Amino acid sequence: MPDLVDFPLHVDRHLFDLVQTYGIWVYGLLFCVIFAETGLVVTPFLPGDSLLFAAGALARTDPPILNGPLLAALLFGAAFLGNSVNYAIGRRVGPRIFHANDQTGISHRLLNRDHLKRAHEFFEQYGGKAVVLGRFVPIVRTFVPFVAGAASMTPRAFAFYNFIGAAAWVLLCVGAGMLFGNLDVVRNNFSLVTIGIVGVSLLPIAIELVRQRRRA
Repeated sequence: MPDLVDFPLHVDRHLFDLVQTYGIWVYGLLFCVIFAETGLVVTPFLPGDSLLFAAGALARTDPPILNGPLLAALLFGAAFLGNSVNYAIGRRVGPRIFHANDQTGISHRLLNRDHLKRAHEFFEQYGGKAVVLGRFVPIVRTFVPFVAGAASMTPRAFAFYNFIGAAAWVLLCVGAGMLFGNLDVVRNNFSLVTIGIVGVSLLPIAIELVRQRRRA
């Protein structure tokens, strides 16, 4: 358990050690972590934003420890494919999960087809924003594509917004790491920076909620 907490908070140090140990194979490891964090509902605890930030910082050292363009391309592919697989799983098994046989218990209230129908209507109307903005929120980004698939969001629409969300997420987080990750104040306080990244990730959702409240 301490390791699970320490790794996300000090992912910069651990990532550097992994590069020193495994060399070029770290690219494959990064791909797998981002793919699993976005593509598997059971692994929302894996680092996402902080890992991209730390990887970007290592791509801007002198000399560069990681190749920036290759890193961005691989991580974009992992993020896009992860969400696509998660969506496909949700589309395949989601309706069965939401079809509760118990007509009186709590499972009927939480996982019935009325909720699935409302989710479908939501994703048809606001699905694009949910897919793009949800990409920036830890844990939420792991479940949004699954629910979008379960709610039968149009595949073409999901693919379009998934592409935009994956590109924006990877470029912003990796780019921020390349710009600011090697500053002394950032390197010396990376655990606080990690917490700050999570806080900043919540801003798009908070802004959208405020906008909807004002419109209402």
